[in-house]
Amino acid sequence: MESEPRVFLDTSALFAAVLSETGAARLILKLGKARVVSLWIGPWVLKEAEGVIARKSPRSKAYFVLLLERSRVQVGEEPCESILHQASAVIKYLPDAQVAAEALALGVDYLVSFDRKHLVGKAAELPFPIGTAGDFLAWYRERLKGKGS
Repeated sequence: MESEPRVFLDTSALFAAVLSETGAARLILKLGKARVVSLWIGPWVLKEAEGVIARKSPRSKAYFVLLLERSRVQVGEEPCESILHQASAVIKYLPDAQVAAEALALGVDYLVSFDRKHLVGKAAELPFPIGTAGDFLAWYRERLKGKGS
């Protein structure tokens, strides 16, 4: 039996999940809670997300922590310099290269982001797709269809 897909969430996906109870990003957290996907973030993403929530929605901080816990979001290790170099060769904007490096280091199957300027659809050279939460859900549905055939 195939293992659950490993899905990396960037800051924009986490923030969207906190703000919208009905959006696609929140649905991904529900898939994590149901144990059908394995959700991951990196230390850079966690620190950045905490900062964004503190600035833009400070009342949501406790809720953010609760969502991460309930959804079984795991925090990976800091990527090594060679992986950061590999990601930087593909993604020129350094903060987003850091995000991609964290995902690379974890060997994820998909990176979820709403950053269309630097990430979504910009990194075909990486071993995983990068798309919005809706893109991921479509990818996941196709994967499920393939198992049913």
